[in-house]
Amino acid sequence: MSSENYGQLLDFAARLWGIEPDYWDIWGRQYFTSNETKQAILKGIGVRAESGQSLRESIEARRRKEWMRLVPPCQVIVRQEGPIALPLHAPAELALETARVEIHEEGGAVRSLELPLRDFAESGAAEFDGRRYLRKQIALPGGLPLGYHEVAVRLGDLQQSTRLIVTPERAYAHPALADGSKAAGVSLALYGIRSAHNWGCGDLRDLRAVIDWIAEDIHASFVALNPLHAIYNRRPYNTSPYLPQCIFYRNFLYLDVEAIADFQKSRRAQCLWERPDTQQALAELRASAFVEYEQVSAWKLRFLKLAFAEFLPEWRAGSERAGEFRRYLDAEGKLLERFAAYCALDEHLHSRHPDLWTWPDWPAPYQDPDSPETQAFCKKHWRLVLFYSYVQWQLDTQLGAAQQYARHKGLSIGLYHDLALATDRFGADLWAHRPFYANGCRVGSPADDFAPKGQDWGFPPPCAESHRDNGYRLFTESIRKNCRHGGALRIDHVMRFFRLFWIPEGAEATAGAYVTENYDDLIRILALESVRQQVAIIGEDLGTVQPFVRETLARFGILSYRLFYFEKRANGEFKTYGEYPARALVSSTTHDLPTLAGFWVGEDIEARRRAGMFPDDGMYARQVEARAREKQKMLDLLFSLDLLPAYSPRSVAQVPELSGELHNAVIGFLALTPSQLLAVNQEDLTKETSQQNLPGTTWQYPNWSRKMKYTVEQLRAEPAARDFAAMFRNWLIRTGRVNGPHTEP
Repeated sequence: MSSENYGQLLDFAARLWGIEPDYWDIWGRQYFTSNETKQAILKGIGVRAESGQSLRESIEARRRKEWMRLVPPCQVIVRQEGPIALPLHAPAELALETARVEIHEEGGAVRSLELPLRDFAESGAAEFDGRRYLRKQIALPGGLPLGYHEVAVRLGDLQQSTRLIVTPERAYAHPALADGSKAAGVSLALYGIRSAHNWGCGDLRDLRAVIDWIAEDIHASFVALNPLHAIYNRRPYNTSPYLPQCIFYRNFLYLDVEAIADFQKSRRAQCLWERPDTQQALAELRASAFVEYEQVSAWKLRFLKLAFAEFLPEWRAGSERAGEFRRYLDAEGKLLERFAAYCALDEHLHSRHPDLWTWPDWPAPYQDPDSPETQAFCKKHWRLVLFYSYVQWQLDTQLGAAQQYARHKGLSIGLYHDLALATDRFGADLWAHRPFYANGCRVGSPADDFAPKGQDWGFPPPCAESHRDNGYRLFTESIRKNCRHGGALRIDHVMRFFRLFWIPEGAEATAGAYVTENYDDLIRILALESVRQQVAIIGEDLGTVQPFVRETLARFGILSYRLFYFEKRANGEFKTYGEYPARALVSSTTHDLPTLAGFWVGEDIEARRRAGMFPDDGMYARQVEARAREKQKMLDLLFSLDLLPAYSPRSVAQVPELSGELHNAVIGFLALTPSQLLAVNQEDLTKETSQQNLPGTTWQYPNWSRKMKYTVEQLRAEPAARDFAAMFRNWLIRTGRVNGPHTEP
């Protein structure tokens, strides 16, 4: 076969599997996807592409899979009253027979239909091994309720089912945002909360204190939290809430252990708790400058196991609480079973073999969740497996109570959760659900101002075909679990629903390519879960964003995400507040970007310099010069809008730090935008200079470990903290974002 013919086959296969032939960077340069990249990505999703023959076989296998299946594995539609078209592939000799259809609605109702295929027009044909197949669009009755339904189809001796997902036209329209209303909240890193009682890491008891502060002192509508996903709690590599080991379950570090009834009843736990050395150790962790993940984790696990030991007799006796736990286990099903099994295996194997840190290093039988050895382990160590399920039950209970408390305190939205894009390739999700992730590729991003060589984020991309074949069950759970116990959900890198930038293993980010997703299906399911759980959706659409992405998100009622630093006109000038979109959340910064105070003094630039991220002094000098220009533009903008008093200095050289007037002006600018949601980072409200994460670093910077400037007690008592809250509250009152009475606390 000629190389030209092979290239044509490769291009055809790439199109079939969603590999885009080219892309444009932010500077308008076009990049073409190389044959090597196409081959590597195809291999990563299980498609053989090493020769023309293997490509033909792979393409033919795909066609066979589609045509020889009676009905597709899944169909996602917007709810409609008219007939629902369902494609059916029938051998030609059965094309005049009657199809018997049963629709099993999610609520339990069953509809039985007989559909003579002669009544439906032919819309396609194919032939395999001398047998002809026809495609017909059969019609199912409309008016099906929102939800997940199973449609079983029988034709002659053939029988197959499809998952029919009926979705709303738009995501949930939160009453707090009805008729163009606006709301505001505070974003914070829960782990970084300091208090007089916690164990060195912010917990769900601290969250209640924050809710009191926001409700009573600020009169805002929500508290926006970092992702609460389960992580390994090991510094410096395994503490990012945006690279969790599991996106379905949560980090036990956030548990208020003292509030658990079993802790309170356990004599062993109370004896350990009352020991002076215990209290001394916890006091030291509270006083530490950073979150000491390993130590906090060890203490919490120690007490949680004592609490679980207290609960076990109840479990065996079948008490009322045991019944609650049983119902939780039944509702969670296999998803929790696998996560708990992973946690138990991880603890067991690492305790016996300290060099075993990740599951790819485990003995081969334990690398498979379905192996006889794994099943035998779970049976033998059932208490340890059950313990990790118990921990998630406690987390779910406490988080649910926190949302109820927020709503009771008058926060119209309550908790605002964050769903991470990534999952650690060495984590529980990859161990438990490997077929849903591609091999030999990682997710990243093309070159931009921030990363001139592109970014390699180091985690595996999802396999779109596997998710569709599975009826999107795993994807649905990722949304459902993270909507639970909240009033809003932020989707990190929402462009993931449309396409992701894949980088072949061993290649530079510049050798990557975009791979498309089934975005219509994913966005519709997101809208369905949003409506079911009454959660507003915010899509983080920063970076390289195609116009149709934002258009599609807007059509489905998903709010955009806009940052003060990034909102500029084509000429590089900052937009005025009136130019911001209404259907959006506006904020000052994110965890990956400098705080307002840090931006003004260049702390992020200095941090990168200390971390050795500049190849030479010239680049450092250029960053400093560019920052000065950006600050002057900001200053000019704020003066032009009369947000700064006339007596304030007009030259950035005369404003060495974020003054009170400048701080007030920036917060006011954000509050004055028409954007319906406003979130101010806690660090920006309290003028802290250090950001939570410095991208591109691990041990060089204390990522995800910084504690907030004030304790929760000081937020209510310190004059400076009270002034910050009053300033923010006044802007909320002035711009119609206030939640509750317009009175002084």
